[in-house]
Amino acid sequence: MRIQVLGPLSAEVNGGSIVPTAAKPRQILSLLALYPGRVMPVPTLMEEIWGTEPPLSALTTLQTYILQLRRRLGTAMGPGAEGSAKDVLVTRHGGYLLQIPDGSVDVHQYENLVREGQTAFEAGDNAVSAQRFGAALTLWQGPALVDVRVGPVLEIEVRRLEESRLVTVERRIDADLRLGRHAELLAELTDLTSRHPHHEGLHSQAMVALYRSGRQGAALEIYRRLRTRLIEELGVEPSPQLQRLHQAMLAVDPQLEVLAGPRCTSTFDLFTAA
Repeated sequence: MRIQVLGPLSAEVNGGSIVPTAAKPRQILSLLALYPGRVMPVPTLMEEIWGTEPPLSALTTLQTYILQLRRRLGTAMGPGAEGSAKDVLVTRHGGYLLQIPDGSVDVHQYENLVREGQTAFEAGDNAVSAQRFGAALTLWQGPALVDVRVGPVLEIEVRRLEESRLVTVERRIDADLRLGRHAELLAELTDLTSRHPHHEGLHSQAMVALYRSGRQGAALEIYRRLRTRLIEELGVEPSPQLQRLHQAMLAVDPQLEVLAGPRCTSTFDLFTAA
C-alpha cells in the first residue's frame, strides 16, 4: 500500500485506488494513515467526524464506514492476496489501525528526510542538509489533505504539517545560503515574503541574499517595509535579532559574508544576543 497525504489524498494497493468518494470515510482513512501501526481510538475518530456532538448512531455508523473501507481494500488486494483486508485495517480494543509500514505513507518519508537534513545542518554539512531538506519538500504535491474535508482532529494535523513544511523551507534556504547560493534564492524569497508578510525569518533570509548579491539598498528596503508593516498592523517593532541584522548591514559587518559567522546557526539567529 502507498498512501499520500501531502497534497490530495491518495491510497493505492496493486495500482488500484482505495480512496472512497464519501467525505467521512475519507476522513477516517486520512487519520489512520497519519499514524500507521498505531491504534486510533474510537472517540478520536468520532470527534473528527462529528465533533463534540456525535449522533446516537455514531458507533454503528463508524463501523459501517470501516466496513466500506475494508471492502475497497479487499477488492484492490484481490483474491490471491496473503491475509485479508481485516489484517490490514485491523480492529483493536477501543479502536482501529492500519497495519502497514511507516514508509508506506509519504508524511513519514518526509519526516525522516527532515530529520536527516537537520542532523546534517547541525553538523555543518550544508550540501547534504540542503539535499535532504529539498528531497523532503519535493514529496509535497500541494497543501496537506487538500481534497479532504477536515474535522477538528485533522485540522490540527494539517496545521502541524503546514508549519513543518514552512520550517523545512527555511532550513533548506539557510543551508543554501551557507553554500553561497544567494543569487539563486532571490526569486523564491521574493515569493515567500509576499506570501508571509510578517515572517521575520524569511525576511532576514531575503535581506542576506540581497546583501550578498551586492544589493545592500534593496536589503535595507526590505527591513524598512517589514518594520512599517509590523508597527502599523501589529503594533510591534522587529525582533532584536532582525534589528541587529539591520545594524550589521549598515555597518558592513564582515560576519554577513558567506564564509563568516557560526556554521551551525540559522540566518535569523546570526545576530542573536550572546
